Amino acid sequence: MRYSHTLTFSILYLFFVTICTVRSVPPQPPVRCDQTGCTVSNAYGTWPDRKNCDAANVTYPTTEEELRKAVAYASEHNLKVKTVTKFSHTIPKLACPSGSDALLISTSNYNSVIDIEPDRLTVTADSGVSLRELIDNVEGAGFSIGTSPYWEGVSIGGLISTGSHGSSWFGRGGSVHDHVVGISLVVPANSSQGFAKVIRMEEGRDDKLLNAVKVSLGVLGVISKVKLSIEKAFKRSVTYNFTSDVALEDIFMEHGKKYEFGDITWYPSRKTAVYRYDFRSPVNVSGNGVNDFIGFQSNPILISKGIRALEKTLESSKNEKGKCNTADTTLAYKKLTGNGLKNNGIIFTGYPVIGRQGKIQASGSCLYSSPVRIDVSCAWDPRYDGLFFYETTAIFPVSRFRDFLLDVKKLRDLKPERLCGIDIYNGILIRFIKGSKAYLGQTEDSVVVDYNYYRADDALTPRLNEDVMEEMEQMAFLKHGAKPHWGKNRKVGFFGVKQKYGPNFDKFLEVKNKLDPKKMFSSEWSDEILFGKEGSKYDGCALEGNCVCSEDTHCSPSKGYFCRQGLVYTQARVCRFSSAQILMA
Repeated sequence: MRYSHTLTFSILYLFFVTICTVRSVPPQPPVRCDQTGCTVSNAYGTWPDRKNCDAANVTYPTTEEELRKAVAYASEHNLKVKTVTKFSHTIPKLACPSGSDALLISTSNYNSVIDIEPDRLTVTADSGVSLRELIDNVEGAGFSIGTSPYWEGVSIGGLISTGSHGSSWFGRGGSVHDHVVGISLVVPANSSQGFAKVIRMEEGRDDKLLNAVKVSLGVLGVISKVKLSIEKAFKRSVTYNFTSDVALEDIFMEHGKKYEFGDITWYPSRKTAVYRYDFRSPVNVSGNGVNDFIGFQSNPILISKGIRALEKTLESSKNEKGKCNTADTTLAYKKLTGNGLKNNGIIFTGYPVIGRQGKIQASGSCLYSSPVRIDVSCAWDPRYDGLFFYETTAIFPVSRFRDFLLDVKKLRDLKPERLCGIDIYNGILIRFIKGSKAYLGQTEDSVVVDYNYYRADDALTPRLNEDVMEEMEQMAFLKHGAKPHWGKNRKVGFFGVKQKYGPNFDKFLEVKNKLDPKKMFSSEWSDEILFGKEGSKYDGCALEGNCVCSEDTHCSPSKGYFCRQGLVYTQARVCRFSSAQILMA
């Protein structure tokens, strides 16, 4: 998950006035139960289909044996099961089980073991251990973890299950699952084995199993322990270069090859590219820098509400200029503050920012609470009617990415203001990941794009310039063959995904059928994602990405949105506003 503040100058002033006196309230737990049963949600409070996810009960194991017994109970009683983590930051409905008697197994309390083996350069952790806790323990022992996602509000079991990643074409690469050298998995078993068993797999010995389990969406069993490779501690040196996006399509590959942890953030409407020059430095180099990414800092709750109210007003009034002004302010603030980098852990004073790997690789300060005051939170916390958005993440073979960039530039050049809605958030983040042996990973070196954009409060409310977002989405997944990130995206991003993995998909299913023959860990929702099922179309289905429109009723003709072909990718079918069509109707 990524997000950046949408700030006006008055909001900036209020932010600086209040930041010294407020403290953060942590996110709410994803599972809530009463006398009638349990409900599980994601961190954003709303699933893609906007429907609740229910289960009969939840259990909180604290040891591997308790975890095994929970799976055994479900296996013996033929219950459907889903694993849920402390953070639940997955956007698709992968954590939702089938059936009114389903069981949730939470790993939020299964987090006591972190075992570092210096001689073997590995660390083994319970699957519920948070990324931040794991990083701090490894760094404290004089080592570093080579990669991680940028957001630290994830558990180690959860983040590998959906293919979470940072950015790197070096070494083992930017995907965390490619640093996994061992996994323990709890799976159903027959009665003679106590209805559940623990399978332990190691790299080089059990590669067929390990390549399936590394990225498994929770449908193979419950991950108990994860063993990662580590390395001697190192620091990183980071500089952001805010510059023109001219020749971005020719520069991106050289950038990925030159900088070990480099990325690029592209603000297409502003014609700006921000190149991250990020490479390792020896641990004895001076510098105690911290990456406290702006989008993951705590926001005063009133500001989050105000930003959302402003964005809704700009949407309802179709005010492109207002969105572009906000995008300009956001970009200027990021440049002024180094996008959250802090040279001494307190304030940004200039480049380069040098700090330990563990302080640079991930951030998420809005996660942590203090008893002093409760008036700030993560900006998207659903309890406070703050930010509410979609996230599209597409993974391209390197050979296809240049053409995608050129297509987006063509679309942008028709009317740049139509893309300001992306630049209000964090533009288009471009990262690099290596080819993977994981069956549901990438078979070749790849480029990942990730962007957020406004989501309406109501499923049937169209969005300003939504046709542009939809055309970009279809350009990525249909025209240029990108694969979806398993933990993000709207439903349309997964259509036809099975075919994109070729023989590796069949290898994954072979392991799935072996480990969970009764489909205990599968549900209609996880099947929908894994198999890329499209489902039937209905009135308004294209507005939230649950279908690609083929007729006007799939959009919102009563509000002036009609199904039309794309402007650049003419095979795309998108919901476009037309005031003339309203008058004709």
